[in-house]
This record gives sequence, structure tokens and C-alpha cells, in this order.
Amino acid sequence: MADTILLLEHISKKFKSETALQDISISMKGGEILGFLGPSGAGKTTTIKIATGQLRQTAGTAHILGRDTTKLDNQLYCQIGIVTDHSGVYERMNVYDNLLYFAKILDVPRERIEIILKRVGLWEHRNKLASKLSKGQGQRLVLARAVLHQPKLLFLDEPTSGLDPSTALQIHRFLLELKSQGMAIFLTTHNMEEAAKLCDVVALLHEGHIVEQGAPREVCLKYNTQKRYKVLLDTREEVVLPQNSESAAQIARWMEENRIESIHSCEPTLEHVFLAVTGKELQS
Repeated sequence: MADTILLLEHISKKFKSETALQDISISMKGGEILGFLGPSGAGKTTTIKIATGQLRQTAGTAHILGRDTTKLDNQLYCQIGIVTDHSGVYERMNVYDNLLYFAKILDVPRERIEIILKRVGLWEHRNKLASKLSKGQGQRLVLARAVLHQPKLLFLDEPTSGLDPSTALQIHRFLLELKSQGMAIFLTTHNMEEAAKLCDVVALLHEGHIVEQGAPREVCLKYNTQKRYKVLLDTREEVVLPQNSESAAQIARWMEENRIESIHSCEPTLEHVFLAVTGKELQS
């Protein structure tokens, strides 16, 4: 598995009498976005800490680029980027100097700073103190710092939580660009719409267990047991029809009469799948 970037096999983690993770198995390759999805407290951040060597698992094995995550060194850390709630910046330094500081640590050419700041839309704010940035700008600075050294694997823990839709969209576009360049991205989120849009593979996490895993569309289709179609008519009336011969005949009549404005299938969303599997609503 030489091309495997991240490999977690049967990972479990216990804190005293509490089991935070149980039998977690995941693999990732370059150019792939994996969504680790679940509500707060499900075990997403604990998984990142184990995968990055910040926390030792109780059972199982974890490898990044073929190396055991309990034995990571500076050379390997230079191939990893991490964005979490605690990925702070130096607030008394301006935007440019924040990246310059990390560029020196990571031996990144100074020219890379301008490239990455322009890409995340912060070049015009390069002389602004980090403490004066908006929340969205601050999150983009943290992301810029995490990818400054062009890591092979990027960990993102709820990267768009609390951001306005426009800023979230900018970050989404940037992540897809990084993916196209071959970067592997491990994304944790409770936003199922975001996951469906970005991820090649999703793993639904509930109380420390992976309860479903696969490509987002395939996971949704697996639970599409009641095939239905939503039809919007020219009167703006919306009709939901089951998949059967009677519905097909009715749709055909409406089409002949040019009455259909739109028609959509009603397969479940990832959030509906989570509810079906766990019996619980997904909450942040």
C-alpha cells in the first residue's frame, strides 16, 4: 500500500471508563477528500489527535506515509498540515509576518507567502495585525499557514464552522484545488451538505463507532428504499409521486401538456441516512 497516505486500523481509545473510539478503520490516498462526519462529542477530534501523533490509541495501529504515528518526527510533520479550533496565530504579528515565521521554521521559500496569501484572498491584508482580522479572514490565515509548505496530508477539523456562506464557499473552492494537486484532505464536519459537496468518501461517526462508510452518493442511494419523485407544476404546485406505472403515466401526461417546471428524485441526504442508522438527529 505504498500510495496510501493515511491508514487507521481498528483504532480504539478509552479515557478511564469512557470509550471515545471503537474499532475505527480508514485509509486515504493522495488527491482524496475523506469526510469524517458526526455531531460534537462523536470522536472526530480524538481521531485527528491519534492520527497526528498527539494522542496514543488504546488499541489498533495508525500510519501516515508508512510511518507509525506514535513515532513521528519533524521530517514527517513537515508533510502534514493541521487546522483545528486551537490552530491559533500570533495576534500581535501581521498577516505576512505570521506566515514568514512559519516559512522560516519549515524552510519554505519566501516567494510562497505571496502566492498563498493571494490565493486565499489575504494579500491586500498582509500588513494587518492578525488580531484585527474578521473570523473568516482569520480562518483563511490559519488555512494558509497549514498549506504553506504544501503538505501531502491536510487535517481540517470543522474548518467552516460559524463562517458566512461566501467565506465557506471560498474555502471549499480552495480545498478542491488542493485536492486536484494531489493533496489528501481529512475533513471533520457535522455539516452533511458540505461533506456531500466536497468528499470522495464519508464515514458517519456515532458515539465512537463508524456506522456507515462509502462514497456520499452511494451511501445515500443505499438507503433510498422508498423511490419517489418531486414534481413542480406550472401552477407552482409541488407533487411527490412514488415510483410505479401510475406515476410514470401521470408524468407523461403532464409532459405532453407542458406542465412540468422541474422534476427531482427524492433520495435521502446524508443527514437522513445518519438519522436512519442512529435513530438520532444530527446536531452540532
